[in-house]
Amino acid sequence: MEQITVPQFLDVEDKIIGPITVRQFIEILIGSIIIFIFYKSFYFSSFVVSGFLMFALTMIVAFAKINGQPFHNFLLNFIATLKNPKLKIWRKVVNEKDLKLSLKKPVEVNIVVPKIKRQIINASNLSELSLIVDTGGVYQGEGIINSINDLK
Repeated sequence: MEQITVPQFLDVEDKIIGPITVRQFIEILIGSIIIFIFYKSFYFSSFVVSGFLMFALTMIVAFAKINGQPFHNFLLNFIATLKNPKLKIWRKVVNEKDLKLSLKKPVEVNIVVPKIKRQIINASNLSELSLIVDTGGVYQGEGIINSINDLK
């Protein structure tokens, strides 16, 4: 059978200039072009303000990560959630007629409560019960299981 190498680290992007990936380089390039357009089209005071804001936005989009995901993925997911929320809420409209009918009918509830024999649990029994729960039932216990079976 032929050996096939399986690629690993598929979520790691290729680095081109030091720690900067191709995606980050393109985002910084686009931000720089927009800042240059601001420089040519605005007065200097307007350019300084808008250029600083564009620089900050470019750095956030290029380098910020939220929950281990790049910021642009977070932004796309946020917009998709705003457009189509996953939470569906049912709002039942109740008119007065249905409300009056439901209030007139008496509700009968028959609850049968089984009688349970209570066993006093002391510190040694509690530690043994916690050991049974921690081991997932592998440890059966020495005295607890017998006393529980006697109650049945």
